Amino acid sequence: MANQNLGDAKRAKNDEFYTQYHDIEKEMNAYLDYNQDVFRDKTVLLPCDDPEWSNFTKYFAQNFERLGLKKLISTSYAPNSKPRELNIQPTLFELESPQFDESKSAANGKIYTLTQDLNNDNVVNVEDLEWSYLEGDGDFRSEEISALRDESDIVVTNPPFSLFRDFMSWISSGGKDFAIIGNMNGITYKETFPLIQQNKVWLGATNFNTGMYFTVPDGFTYASTYKFDREQNGRAVNRVPGVCWFTNLDHGRRHQPLPLMTESDNVKFSKHKEIKGVGYRKYDNYDAIDVPFTDAIPSDYQGVMGVPISFLGKYSPEQFEILGTSDNGLVDDLLKSTPGLTAAFVEAYYASGGKGAYKAGNPTAGIYADGVATMVYKRIFIRHRGPNK
Repeated sequence: MANQNLGDAKRAKNDEFYTQYHDIEKEMNAYLDYNQDVFRDKTVLLPCDDPEWSNFTKYFAQNFERLGLKKLISTSYAPNSKPRELNIQPTLFELESPQFDESKSAANGKIYTLTQDLNNDNVVNVEDLEWSYLEGDGDFRSEEISALRDESDIVVTNPPFSLFRDFMSWISSGGKDFAIIGNMNGITYKETFPLIQQNKVWLGATNFNTGMYFTVPDGFTYASTYKFDREQNGRAVNRVPGVCWFTNLDHGRRHQPLPLMTESDNVKFSKHKEIKGVGYRKYDNYDAIDVPFTDAIPSDYQGVMGVPISFLGKYSPEQFEILGTSDNGLVDDLLKSTPGLTAAFVEAYYASGGKGAYKAGNPTAGIYADGVATMVYKRIFIRHRGPNK
């Protein structure tokens, strides 16, 4: 039992990740560079937060006047709603506050608000935050937090990755502007991809496909294969790969066209051995060519192309049209050469030593590479809005 408890505690600590201030600032600056009034006269909500030490709360509170905010709202989960192995105790700030309530400290979340200069120092900042206990535990799906969402104009946070689908549905149903952090695999979720395809959601300006460092609690257990920084600015950190911002706030990077070579020049000069001297293969089950690298997209190809999901880090809606995605079947039947993987292709795949669970009819993209049946990792199907000649 002792070993099990120790294991539970390690897993709980390894689920606690806190976004660093400079990562928040860098992303918000991209929106401000594009529109300096993006936050002006707006109410910003920071749910799923821990306001007493959150860098989200710190950033927006410290920049309240510069951003021109109308109101800042930050909410936290109740300690009882978090893994008990974390053994969260009231902070000195809470214990010494006049409104400290022992009966609510563990069971209720907290809400922090900022609207005005309360300490008469002629500046509105983190020192002017007011707080109280929520009626509930702070779950974003509750009526209480949903009402705060409805009151706000913009939602910014790092929601639990395990609840990303639920959070995306929750925030979309509220029709609010937002900037949230999630795993890049969330791009192809059914809750997300249709919004990306309709140009209602896109990726943020920073950190895509490069990984992001998060601060972690003392006692965090690193994987034996971990080879990155373990400390930055005196704080323990852990690098998480494939993390990106999802947003509907505009920024300049998404309007920058991707410089590309023609199809013939890619075949002659590409730095990728899969393209140079080889060209582009067509899928067995989609009417499209496979482009395994974003920088190998041919500028003059007028048909449909399957590209890695990392393409969205370079996507400009003025340059490309998004048509669908493989794996989850979110693509028009007109783009399918067959309803899904053929029985013959699946048989050839396993005959050549293929692994995994694939059946005839699966939407996974398949190609014959040098005669070998190969399953292709998640692809986004695109075409040029105006291919160069």
